[in-house]
Amino acid sequence: MITVNTDYLTPEALELIERAKNMAPRLAERARAAEDSGLVQKETIDEMQAAGFFKVLQPKRWGGYEMDPRVFYSIQMELAQGCMATAWIYGVVGVHNWQLPLFPEQAQQDVWGKDPMTLTASTYMPVGKAEPVEGGFKFSGRWSWSSGVEHCEWILLGGLLPKKDGSGEIEHCTFLLPKADFEIVKNFDVLGLRATGSHDIVVKDAFVPAHRTHRTNDHSDAGCPGRETNPGWLYRIPFTQVFQRAVSTACIGATDGAIASFRQRAATFVGKHGSKTAEDVNSQLAVSEAMMTTDQLKLVLFRNYQRVVDCAKSQERMPVEERLMQRAQSAQVPKLCAEAVNEIMRACAAGGVYKTNSIERIFRDLHVARGHIANNTDTYARSHGAVMLGLPNADAFV
Repeated sequence: MITVNTDYLTPEALELIERAKNMAPRLAERARAAEDSGLVQKETIDEMQAAGFFKVLQPKRWGGYEMDPRVFYSIQMELAQGCMATAWIYGVVGVHNWQLPLFPEQAQQDVWGKDPMTLTASTYMPVGKAEPVEGGFKFSGRWSWSSGVEHCEWILLGGLLPKKDGSGEIEHCTFLLPKADFEIVKNFDVLGLRATGSHDIVVKDAFVPAHRTHRTNDHSDAGCPGRETNPGWLYRIPFTQVFQRAVSTACIGATDGAIASFRQRAATFVGKHGSKTAEDVNSQLAVSEAMMTTDQLKLVLFRNYQRVVDCAKSQERMPVEERLMQRAQSAQVPKLCAEAVNEIMRACAAGGVYKTNSIERIFRDLHVARGHIANNTDTYARSHGAVMLGLPNADAFV
């Protein structure tokens, strides 16, 4: 039995969430221009910095707030009601302020020593080629989908390394590089989430010191040396349990934004043939089902994260069946949100396809979000189902 509490909603946390809520209308006003330019505006990033949003998961010793991740996800949902692309960047860039504290102290000093507000981008695809050299690795590769990278001074890149146990098996590793060591290839011309500027990254024979590497799925103290200086329970949560929600939760807020826009539109809209949207039975069903969907998704998110927090605080290892279920539930979020907004778009009828309709943008953003590997609903549901039917766990990140 999981008892969900709201102790994490301190006055400071509530103030941050309220700031995000108040920012959402400004983000909505900027969303079209951000999409057209393929980049969330610098002023938006600056405002999020000034509001303290990127400090939520950052250690207190680095000037952060070191808060419960539910505060982080609540802020993300509020931002997404205005602009899903902005909330997406907040999720994938802001979550790095949680992972960097797992790196050795020197890596943290490298990034935050001069400016604790320095931001880090990522793309965790395990395509990097790492050759061991004295003191570290010679590192090369090309990665796609680095959201918000133009706003960042450092980047986390995925690669594979042999396990340290001598088994000969390989494991995912995260490599940390400064801006001088990578090239941004601006090629993100896509259907949705255009303003995230999720361009390709190229690295050619860069030297990565050993202290700027992290064995991504090694949750032991040895695998997370940053815990020596960041001993709080927050940094004992497994990587996947934090990151998976960073790339799905914006979908919930964006769907709430679509609902709000549709309700405002439908209340007074009369079609060319004289029919009122508010009286259309399909519209009534679409808005109600969408509202039920986001309500249920929030309940599962906060219930599950209560369990994640409890395990981190007690240092209990959550059973694999439960971890797989939570991963599948997170991956299902974009699918359910997209299905709900599909029906809202259908209820908008012909007039809804114009770009003056913000729901049209949300519709496209949600479908692109479904393409992220962490949101591959069927894969993670099958992984959970296989274990529940007696087969071994095949998900290396769980």
